[in-house]
Amino acid sequence: MLKASFKKHILQFKRQSSTSRGVLTKKTSYYIEVFNTDTPYKKGIGECSTIKGLSIDPWINYESTLRKLCKDIYHYEFWLMEGLKDYPSIRFGLETALIDLQKGGRRILFPSGFTKGSGSIPINGLIWMGEYDFMREQIRQKLDEGYRCIKLKIGAIDFEKEMELLQTIRNEYSPHELELRVDANGSFTPYEASEKIKQLSAYHIHSIEQPIKQKQWAEMAQLCAHTPVPIALDEELISIKSRDEIRKMLDVIHPQYIILKPSLLGGFDKTREFIEEAEKRNIGWWLTSALEGNIGLNALAQWAFMLNNNLPQGLGTGQLFTNNIPSPLYIDKAKLFFNTDNQWDLNYLYE
Repeated sequence: MLKASFKKHILQFKRQSSTSRGVLTKKTSYYIEVFNTDTPYKKGIGECSTIKGLSIDPWINYESTLRKLCKDIYHYEFWLMEGLKDYPSIRFGLETALIDLQKGGRRILFPSGFTKGSGSIPINGLIWMGEYDFMREQIRQKLDEGYRCIKLKIGAIDFEKEMELLQTIRNEYSPHELELRVDANGSFTPYEASEKIKQLSAYHIHSIEQPIKQKQWAEMAQLCAHTPVPIALDEELISIKSRDEIRKMLDVIHPQYIILKPSLLGGFDKTREFIEEAEKRNIGWWLTSALEGNIGLNALAQWAFMLNNNLPQGLGTGQLFTNNIPSPLYIDKAKLFFNTDNQWDLNYLYE
């Protein structure tokens, strides 16, 4: 007989970080455990990663929905198809837990060269928004660690200061030596976006994420049609629930890239719909985390490896927390690896 439960875990950031949605010091993840009563020692575990202000899951009913799901886990197919359509992060956690249980409850969801320790995933280095000196310190650290693709969150300080940072980088590293991605998190207005993107193009930017706020399709389409810097949609995708909506959005806006966070989109199957429709239209894509702990990040990394996308992925967030669950994941020279000699320590879930 199938049973389920969930646990709440507060992940603490190593240091205070600023984003377009305020200051982050901690975040909440919920972990769904699924098991059969005849083999209770084999548990599938999935992470429901939430970011207030970004996740669309209704907060007021979040834990009560988890309780209903766990009580009714026998009907998990209903929950995956209909019951969690408004709760993409819970759907991702349930989907991950069920795959894990099916594969033996060992956190090996998608066996590959990656999980055997012989493969790796290129990742970008994330630079958090903040004061000029704080951002410059992060950039130097990432470059010293061997990153050759870095992503800067912009929009927190004076735009001229941000361009000064980019100029400092370009004075030392050419576009062939270092790929620069910037994420505006919708901080530009439609009126100013075109001119600001034009100014950014002087620094040979690989792409700019979400230059204006989502749900302004006509304005975004105009930007994408004439931009000197490839535009990647991020927040724009989060409220899209059906394949028909995906098609319509991509046909109207036709961005150069889309950025996929399975925790915010509703799991692997939903994310695959975005990938399939994007590839039909020659739109590029890559995966990134929604600040998951290592349970969710592990699932994302294993799936990402199977997709054979050679672009640097946004999967380097596991080192952000002081109390992350110890796992086989580790980063070396801007690549994510799976060390088969390292064991999971799930005691962190029960403290």
